[in-house]
Amino acid sequence: MKRILPLIIFGFMLSCGVKVPYTNEIKEEFNLSSADKIKKVQFFTSATIIMEKSKESGGQGTADDGALVSSSSKEQDRVIIPINTKCVFDSFGPNGEIIVRFEVGVGKTISFAVRQNQGTNTKYYLVADWTQEKGGKLTYANEPYFASAASGTAYLMVKRKNLQKTKRKDRVVKGMKV
Repeated sequence: MKRILPLIIFGFMLSCGVKVPYTNEIKEEFNLSSADKIKKVQFFTSATIIMEKSKESGGQGTADDGALVSSSSKEQDRVIIPINTKCVFDSFGPNGEIIVRFEVGVGKTISFAVRQNQGTNTKYYLVADWTQEKGGKLTYANEPYFASAASGTAYLMVKRKNLQKTKRKDRVVKGMKV
């Protein structure tokens, strides 16, 4: 019994699967080039993605009592997608990007693609215009957002399981008596 319990626990842990980066190799191995097949795959994020947009407004004038008034207001909107957040395939982009959805709503999608000049590293990283000072510029919910610099390391992951079935039939022979 002492030997069986660790084997059962080890087998259970293997059946849960491990999260691995989604790469072109996995795409080819599982033939995930069509939208129908890739829609059945559960994706995860490898890092926290923080997107922010802000709007500032202000003005100057006079109050009813003749005092000079200077007013300003700043409105910030942040979308935080924590590490290992589940997402689903939405569509393919024009340049082979994978567009995923984290929540229901118009335009609430983010693109991931293989970066150029990465050599054998074919992970699908967050797509944004990283030439901006504020961070990577991208569109979410049809609004411009800026992703934090740390969000640039985020890539898509999938859970991979190795299932192996073994059917075994044991029989204990008692022997024969004369």
